[in-house]
Amino acid sequence: MAAGKKAKNIGKSVKGKAKEVTGKAVGNESLEAKGRAEQAAGDAKQAAQKAKDALKH
Repeated sequence: MAAGKKAKNIGKSVKGKAKEVTGKAVGNESLEAKGRAEQAAGDAKQAAQKAKDALKH
């Protein structure tokens, strides 16, 4: 996996987790849901990139 893409996807997952935790802490369900969605998107992109890499080798 390209290091730049990997870092970007991990960053998106971490950012989503931070939003989720913040939303939960302040009782903001919208922020919590956005965080979960962003985290899921980052995880999905990581999985897709790993699958792509596996096919190359």
